[in-house]
Amino acid sequence: MKVAFYTLGCKVNAYETEAVMESFLQKGYEIVDFDQFSDVYIINSCMVTNAGEKKSKQIIRRPIQINQDAIVIVMGCLSQLKAEEMLEIEGVKIVNGTKNRDSLVDYLENYLTHKVPLNLVSPLEKDESYDALSINDFHTHKRAFLKIQDGCNNFCTYCIIPYTRGRIRSKTKDVIIKEVEQLVTHGHIEVVLTGIHTGGYGEDLKDYSFSQLLKDLEAVEGLKRIRISSIEITEIDDEILDVIKNSKKIVHHLHVPLQGGTDKILKKMNRKYTTSEYFRMIEKIKTEIPDVALTTDFIVGFPGETDEDFKESYEFIKSIGYQELHVFPFSKRKGTPADKMPDQIDGRIKRERVHQLLDLSEELLKEYVQKSLNKEKHVIAEQIKDRLLVGHSRDYIAVKFEGDKNLLGKEVKVKITGIDQPYNNAVLV
Repeated sequence: MKVAFYTLGCKVNAYETEAVMESFLQKGYEIVDFDQFSDVYIINSCMVTNAGEKKSKQIIRRPIQINQDAIVIVMGCLSQLKAEEMLEIEGVKIVNGTKNRDSLVDYLENYLTHKVPLNLVSPLEKDESYDALSINDFHTHKRAFLKIQDGCNNFCTYCIIPYTRGRIRSKTKDVIIKEVEQLVTHGHIEVVLTGIHTGGYGEDLKDYSFSQLLKDLEAVEGLKRIRISSIEITEIDDEILDVIKNSKKIVHHLHVPLQGGTDKILKKMNRKYTTSEYFRMIEKIKTEIPDVALTTDFIVGFPGETDEDFKESYEFIKSIGYQELHVFPFSKRKGTPADKMPDQIDGRIKRERVHQLLDLSEELLKEYVQKSLNKEKHVIAEQIKDRLLVGHSRDYIAVKFEGDKNLLGKEVKVKITGIDQPYNNAVLV
């Protein structure tokens, strides 16, 4: 049988899709492109924002237009909270949430035998065990995403994810090391450590921490790069900084979410730091790792964000010196405290503020790349776009350059020659 996959949302979803895809390959299923005719379509859904939920529903409805008899399977965050609604969509025969994905092949074969639609979603318990998903290869990227933990204990007031993913659960060291070794065997020389709350890895483990995991990964032979997908400012301590500073493999790029730019908004968000605490730690990071590249997430238009709050946030962001910003308009999520907060911001105002920060992000990125013009960078060739190789430097500058396709997956040295978007110009050296 033919099976097609579609992934929405984050790097965690990308990893989970890869793991499920691998389980189908092992059972002899043929993987085809999502827009092709297939017997089975599996959608890994997202509901972190209204836009994510809306797009998920659009994608879930697409397969039946290609194959009227298709079996549609929905998994992920949206289906965890809205299983019954998913089953009402034409073609959907199996709904799975954010656990037990390792058994999805068995669920499909059960449906093929009995022809009874399956709702496999169950509530997430406080002591939920870590899902048994793992991978040997990463078919869709040369940089391999590696999920090391699931869940979040923070309960930011705007975020639905703790309700779709549950509490923090960490993957064991031995499983992670084995996965990384397998990924290296299949030609992946960079792994991106990811999770719902990546820096929270180890909180539920006895006598083992995120910094110890980083040290153990350093010893994996053949692995050239370790990238931390995201880490909260409250999780960066002297030990983490020391490990990064002394590592030959952990790249000097940190994605440190800010989310709000004033103490008033941060408190309403239930973020566990003030702007001064955030700023002090950023300055410490820069002191310990002078060549560090910093990126961040920021939510615009949180309830109660006045023009003065936004202006203060704008100036605070400029003072940090980020390489780039990931900007999101506040999205109401039913079931979260922020959904019912007073002083909701008009959509037009949110859009205007988003555009202002996106313009700032473009300026910051140009300034950062400008400093790297005519300098040599090590880049992993990740894919081919418009007959050019594209990839990222260790400090996350995206580049394009001419080169043989045999270089895909390999680390090469390039010189950055010009500023462009989304990929800057470079030449092999």
